[in-house]
Order: sequence, then structure tokens, then C-alpha cells
Amino acid sequence: MTLKRLAALAAAGMMCAAVTTGCGDESSSAADSKSDSKAASSAAGENNSGTDTGDDALYVSAHSEQEDMRDISAWDLVSEMKIGWNLGNTFDATGGSGIDSETSWGNPKTTKEMIDAIKDEGFNVFRLPVTWDSHMDENYNVDPAWMARVHEVVDYAIDDGLFVILNTHHEEWYFPTEADKAQDIEQLTALWKQIAEEFKNYDEHLIFEGLNEPRLRGTNKEWSGGDNESREVVNEYEQAFYDTVRASGGNNDKRALMITGYAASSSRNCLQSILLPNYDDEHLIVSVHAYLPYSFALDTKGTDQFDADSDAGSIDTLFTDLDDIFLSNHIPVIVGEFGCMNKMNDEERVECVEYYLSEAKEYGVPCVWWDNGAFVGNGENFGLLVRDDIPPTWRPQDVVDAMIESAS
Repeated sequence: MTLKRLAALAAAGMMCAAVTTGCGDESSSAADSKSDSKAASSAAGENNSGTDTGDDALYVSAHSEQEDMRDISAWDLVSEMKIGWNLGNTFDATGGSGIDSETSWGNPKTTKEMIDAIKDEGFNVFRLPVTWDSHMDENYNVDPAWMARVHEVVDYAIDDGLFVILNTHHEEWYFPTEADKAQDIEQLTALWKQIAEEFKNYDEHLIFEGLNEPRLRGTNKEWSGGDNESREVVNEYEQAFYDTVRASGGNNDKRALMITGYAASSSRNCLQSILLPNYDDEHLIVSVHAYLPYSFALDTKGTDQFDADSDAGSIDTLFTDLDDIFLSNHIPVIVGEFGCMNKMNDEERVECVEYYLSEAKEYGVPCVWWDNGAFVGNGENFGLLVRDDIPPTWRPQDVVDAMIESAS
């Protein structure tokens, strides 16, 4: 095991609630929703390489045979998507050990009933953020129990007819510099070979997202757009992801793949730096994260008021930039993370959501709400689905209703 990997595992073991969302520069987007108040008291525990499979038999998917897959362009595929929901602070959690990581940040074990609630409410996109590093051994082999559990939850959503976005999330090992990229690409390639093999038979409803917010962690450039070197190295990571999946067989030669720029930033500088791995491939989607306007949506010390006359500028800029750089060139975009945290201001959140999603709909960009399961406290409270309820319920319902109606 390399020193870099040992350091990454140690860092992951120390991560509590401070772990999630993000975007480029602080003036136009913010960091990904990282923590919640529940996670702070729940994330203790050591990570291991994920070799503890426990006594339960591994999940066996019913989707073992290659399925018929439409040869549909990503542009047309994205046009079928309306509104999405992230299973945040769950499979991306880095506490606990083995499959217990799923609940290590305070959220309950994911059930089919939760995913049914997503479908029944009117969402048709389900993003499954997954952290793999603490479940890999020194040779980058993924723990079979972890892979099987991820597979089980993918099937919950696939069987409900949802579009599913499967990614790599809090991977502390990738650090986009020239000095680090060779080892990063080695591990990224090894990981995506396994994921691609596991899910190669699925039809077009399953989408792979190679990276989540690749950035210069812990530096003063982390959320300020990086630099030329880091943005170029991120493009090389994406090229390795693309080449690995396309060579993996099954339906993966036509699978929609989401391509992420530096930190998934919505800053124009970062967006313009994105290079698609193959501009002749019509099955590629650009991924971006945007919690806007930042002071209202993500800043815990920011305003709880939303005024469309004065606060909508950053939202307008987001979609005009996406249109100018990608959409006008027939390159589809998904906002893989957005949201506005609970500041006991439901009416203001409804107004923000209606404006944001109306703009997104006009430009044909589906958006996926970041739900970390947190509702109150001092953290980033993006919870909408009360997962502990039987059956699961929504809170606040008026925010959810505004999302569904605005995106329909």
C-alpha cells in the first residue's frame, strides 16, 4: 500500500460531518453539502479496507443478463429527466467499517420503501453518491460486500423505473497535480473497471459519473477554481474514466457518462476548462454543482431571505453560461447537486426553488436536490425525505411540491 493511500485512509477516518457538496468559486457557487448535525455525533469509527463481509449472504441481482438498450443520445436521454434526488450522507459516508459505513453518519439503512417514496412523489432521477476508497484493499480491489450492497440499492431505483446516477464521491486519494496523477489514474482505472464490469448489462437508465468535485483539497485553491494544471489533470482523469468504461463491454459502449470539471464548479472559468473525452461520442453529459444564490442556499451564516429581483442574478448567470458553453453546442448538462438549506424559511425556499427550477426547465437542464438527511441544527440542513418514518414522509411538503411542479 502506498504512503499516499495510507494518508488518504487516515484522513477519511478523521472525517466527520464536514464532508460534502461543492462548487467552484465562492462568488458564484459553493462547496458541496458536506455535513449535518446528526453526522457530527455519528461519524466516529475506523475505516478499514472493507474486507469484513459479515454473515449475510451477498445480494444477487436479477439484472444478470444483458438488457436491451436504446441507442439514444445523451441529449435525448436528458430530455426525459425531470427532477432528481441525492441519497446524501449515506453510501458516501466514511465512518464505521465495511457495510456499516452506510449508517455511520446518522442516516438509517436505505430501504426499498425510501426509493419508492422518491418515485411516488414524482422524482425520476436518483443519484447515488458512493465513496469506494475505504472499501478497497491495497490492490484496489473493492470489498464484494460493499459492491453487493451498492448494487442492491441501484436495483431498488432501477426497478422503480428511475434514472440512476452512480458515482465515486469522497475519494480522498485523487489530488489533481502532475505529481499525483499517475497513481490517481491507476487507482481510478482499477476502480472503474470493477464498477463497469458489475453493471455492464444495465440499460440506458443507469448512468456513470466518474468523479465528484475533484479538487486541490486542503489548499487555498480548493474552492477558488484551482489552476491551469489542476483543471487539465482533471480532464486527464475523465479521459481515463471514459476509456475504461468504453472498453469494458456489455452495454457500456453506449452508456451515458457524466463528465465533471474542476470541483464540479459552476464558475465560468472552470466550465470553459472542461474537455470532453470524445466530442464525437453522443452519450456524454456535463455535470455541474450549483447551490445558488450562495448566501441564501449554502452559507450557514448567510441570509434567510430570497428576493428574485435582487438574488436571482447568480441563477441567471449559471444557465446562460451553461447555454453559451455547452447547450448551444448540443452538449447536455445535469446539475447533479443543488438545494437551499433549511433556515426556518420555507416560504423563501419555495420562492427560490420555483425560480431556480423554472430557469433550469427553460434551458432543458434537470437538477438533483442534495438531501443529506439533516433537518435542524447548526449544519447544512438539506433534508427533505424523513427516512426514519414508516412509510417515509416529506418535510417540508410545500418545498417538495414546488420542486415537482416547477420541473414538471
